Amino acid sequence: MEKAERLVIALGGNALQSKDSGSTAEAQLSVVKKTCEHIAELSANGYEVAVVHGNGPQVGRILLASETAKEVVPAMPFDVCGAMSQGYIGYHIQQALRYALAKRNRNIPVVSLVTQVVVEAGDPAFADPSKPIGPFYSEEEAGALRREKGYVMKEDAGRGYRRVVPSPLPRRIVEIGQVRDLWDNTIVITCGGGGVPVIETARGELEGVAAVIDKDFAAELLAEQVDADVLMILTEVEKVAVNWGKPDQKDLSRMSLAEASRYVEEGHFAPGSMLPKVQAAMRFVRSNPSKKAIITSLDKAIDALAGKTGTAVTFA
Repeated sequence: MEKAERLVIALGGNALQSKDSGSTAEAQLSVVKKTCEHIAELSANGYEVAVVHGNGPQVGRILLASETAKEVVPAMPFDVCGAMSQGYIGYHIQQALRYALAKRNRNIPVVSLVTQVVVEAGDPAFADPSKPIGPFYSEEEAGALRREKGYVMKEDAGRGYRRVVPSPLPRRIVEIGQVRDLWDNTIVITCGGGGVPVIETARGELEGVAAVIDKDFAAELLAEQVDADVLMILTEVEKVAVNWGKPDQKDLSRMSLAEASRYVEEGHFAPGSMLPKVQAAMRFVRSNPSKKAIITSLDKAIDALAGKTGTAVTFA
């Protein structure tokens, strides 16, 4: 029997929340149920799947709730809020995906694994916070948060201001052995929100830090370490484009590593948006020239794997 292809999926924010619905847990679950129909269909098509998801809005709200209630209960550290977001997002995905698989007569266990990811204490990202978390604020509200709480606030894609935190690169997935052990008979939801960022102390302990690892980079590291055939980064657009939003916008069906590098240098991809997706795709194909990465929208995932749409990033 032909060996099934291994697929690591990185879910964008639109796979967890809709712009048209509220930010409640109930609204999130409703969106996740639709997302899991697509993931279940990939499984039904014979792919072995692992799922990585983001957590920017969720961890921001958990932190905000914790800080708001600090006069009643102690506020939780940022790394603990990250772990909490892994738990509740993973719970929603595993619940919805289990049902979507059962409808297709696929009795596959689904588990979410609270995952720690080692980062370097000297990573330059700690001196330049860039990862947006939490809700959007007006310019006036952002100024107040800077003064009152010392937050670093940055404008985000013309939609308002958000708090930003450091986004160091992932170096090691602590629980990678357990992911590998589970792979053959379980769909694992892992490295949620990029993983809980931890540093290794001189005593060999792991210590959480206030940061958010980009989930695309975490998914790429996971794909390398489970020897995935494809890294699939799912976002809101069907294809990567150069000259985005301009009259000469060009949608790309494929990019070689050299072409992707040139587009990055020319500044075609927005930081915090398409740039990390393209960079993660480049890292994956650079690590193994026989593999490929695909960037596309959730509803086009199956067609993209068949080469009908999406942007494939290959070594040459």
